[in-house]
Amino acid sequence: MRLDKFICETTELTRSQAKKLLKAGEVTCNGAVVKDASFKVSLDTEVMIDDQPLELIGDRYIMMNKPMDTICSTIDEHYPSVISLLDVPKAEELHIAGRLDADTTGLVLITNDGQWSHKITSPKKKCCKRYVAELADPIEESAIPLFAEGIQLNGEDGLTLPAELEILNEHIVVLTIYEGKYHQVKRMFAAIGNKVIGLHREAIGQIELEEDIEPGEWRYLTEEEINSVHNRT
Repeated sequence: MRLDKFICETTELTRSQAKKLLKAGEVTCNGAVVKDASFKVSLDTEVMIDDQPLELIGDRYIMMNKPMDTICSTIDEHYPSVISLLDVPKAEELHIAGRLDADTTGLVLITNDGQWSHKITSPKKKCCKRYVAELADPIEESAIPLFAEGIQLNGEDGLTLPAELEILNEHIVVLTIYEGKYHQVKRMFAAIGNKVIGLHREAIGQIELEEDIEPGEWRYLTEEEINSVHNRT
């Protein structure tokens, strides 16, 4: 990798700012001042600015408990992005693997690894997502086999993939789906004449939101959690 590109990848500096630092002799590689922006940096090259070592960030994997009235994109006039809640370098390079609506809370996974997030979001991978939903009207046990067979959504051909519905009480249910259609959970209940008035995502695949992570809080995933997605076929 070119030295100026390496500096940009490891700092908030632009390419022109990096070149100014190089020209001023403020960058060293393995202890020697280097002014050439095209100097090739290898994995074992120690690059320093003002005696501070620079390191490539690499792939990042984060779980967050998404709070109410935040969005899973970067552009919106009404609500802040969940990315703005992250105090990490190069946050603008991260994206959300599986979005939630502004009024939905719970688990979101944030990464800069496109192949990893594809295994979560691709319909072909059938990665499960588990939600707790609060319903406006009472729900009956007869809904369980309907969800198991698949629901006909308004405006779509065919049924949803079979889903698992657990009724905790007449207004609170746990629903596990294996795809991610637009507003799917809300539309599934609307299709049987009910309305979702509260929605919270508990899990994506084998990754579960921990109870002690408060809304707006986050942590990096463990290797086991990361690999649970990497190892999906």
